[in-house]
Order: sequence, then C-alpha cells, then structure tokens
Amino acid sequence: MKSYRKELWFNIPHQRAFINITAMVEECLQESGIKEGLVLVNAMHITASVFINDDEPGLLQDYDDWLETLAPHEPINRYRHNRTGEDNGDAHLKRQIMGREVVIAVTNGRLDFGPWEQIFYGEFDGRRRKRVLVKIIGE
Repeated sequence: MKSYRKELWFNIPHQRAFINITAMVEECLQESGIKEGLVLVNAMHITASVFINDDEPGLLQDYDDWLETLAPHEPINRYRHNRTGEDNGDAHLKRQIMGREVVIAVTNGRLDFGPWEQIFYGEFDGRRRKRVLVKIIGE
C-alpha cells in the first residue's frame, strides 16, 4: 500500500470564506499515483472546516447566513471563550457544525463523487495562515 501526504496552505484576508479546493485535492491525487484507495482531507485548525457540498453561490451564502444566525460573531462578549483574550468563540462553534474532515473514495484514479459534490475549505477566523492536510492511502 502507498501513502501520500501534502499540506495545502491558506491565508484568507477575511474573517469568513468558503473556498472550493476540489482541484487542489485532485492534483494531490494525481501526484500520489494512487488509483484505488481513500483520500482524507482535514482542516488542521480548530476554527476552520472541510466539507462536501454543491458549489452554488446561493447555497454558500445560505451557509454563511445560517452559521452567523446560529453563532453570530458579535457581540464577542457573549462567548466565555473570548474571556481568554480571543474574539473567535463563534468560529469554534461554526467549525463544530461544519466538520473537521471528509473522506473520499478513489476509484480508477479519480475522486468517487456523487452528482455535484465538491470539497470546500471553510474559514471562520481568517486573516492568518492555516493549513489543510491531504492524506491519500491505497494502491
């Protein structure tokens, strides 16, 4: 069995964003040479997420609006976490909702997706460098 590992780095200039990283993961898969196996993609920061859904602008805006309704950024004093001097208590909650990672099957050297599925990096506390791990195992 072969194994491949790569870190994708992001520096999102805004507090929140959704970035389609499907092409980056597909490039990793090609670099790996693995034809049958599994791809793990996970956010390596507790205020960011990786998830799979449709790349439709209205849906992504709906996610942003929904998450901001569930865990609004302000007022920042609503979160006990922010008493530590941070201002990102909301980002931790948003990450918990959207998830840490995804696993995708690899079949015949391709990501084995259903219709419309794409991989996204969700940033909830941007303005600094963060990374996503891509780990591929298989043959």
